[in-house]
Amino acid sequence: MKNFALIGAAGYIAPRHMKAIKATGNHLIAAFDKGDSVGIIDSYFPDTDFFVEFERFDRHIEKLKYETDTYLDYVSICSPNYLHDAHIRFALRSGADAICEKPLVLNPWNVDKLQHVEEKTGKKIFNVLQLRVHPSIIALREKVKQAKKDTKFEVDLTYLTSRGHWYQTSWKGNAEKSGGIATNIGVHFYDMLSWIFGDVQENIVHVHENDHAAGYLEFEHARVKWFLSINSKYLPKEIKDAGQTTFRSIKINDEELEFSGGFSDLHTMVYKDILVGKGYGLDDARTAIKIVHDIRNSKPIGVKGDYHPLLK
Repeated sequence: MKNFALIGAAGYIAPRHMKAIKATGNHLIAAFDKGDSVGIIDSYFPDTDFFVEFERFDRHIEKLKYETDTYLDYVSICSPNYLHDAHIRFALRSGADAICEKPLVLNPWNVDKLQHVEEKTGKKIFNVLQLRVHPSIIALREKVKQAKKDTKFEVDLTYLTSRGHWYQTSWKGNAEKSGGIATNIGVHFYDMLSWIFGDVQENIVHVHENDHAAGYLEFEHARVKWFLSINSKYLPKEIKDAGQTTFRSIKINDEELEFSGGFSDLHTMVYKDILVGKGYGLDDARTAIKIVHDIRNSKPIGVKGDYHPLLK
């Protein structure tokens, strides 16, 4: 049984980490979040010590180490994007490996700095890249591997996930803290695309607003038109009529990739890999971080060239 701590316990994604820690037979000994709406902990680890002040959380971890010989093995990080770097450093300084949500960090050079911390501490940093363990995505990657070397697949990626007015008021709506919409809701798709289709050859941004973004990415084996939005006005009519708020579509050569299900246990699969010495580290996270950094810092060219159909 490994000892875990969790940073960001009140966040949307935190229950998936709690579930994964429980499902893999491990123990959550401490959790931290500035917000205290964390009753979900009772469903998994009711005996977990919880803190709303980081200093007291840090002190507790130190006391466990020096007073009871209780050491952390892993720190799971679900905090706001701009804090990931600092919380990863805390994990490694505490003698634990870090398991961090996406984006691992906001800028490519932060990856280099964290690599140095890994070397100094001898601890590891793992990124949760759960789409890489989705059966449909794995099958697609194998299909691409078997295609002719000069094959370029035509890909349309659409991800619409409605958010209310709260989004822009929260840290997620602050580009300096979240990295902007393409980073916050798109980074796992860019990771998936680069994992499947190879090196990035071109990165063009058509539109980048606070509620939607679109662009064109060319990879070694794919030409990708992408569109992301948190604005419900872009949802297809049939999705709205069904009372749904999310639409996810990947078309490859006009054929829909079916991967709507199977998402609930992906974090547990990621944890299982990490616990047996696998998992995805800094080098695996690097490409997607570079993609979103370049999107964030590119000047949109407008609706011209190879743009996504929704921009019409």
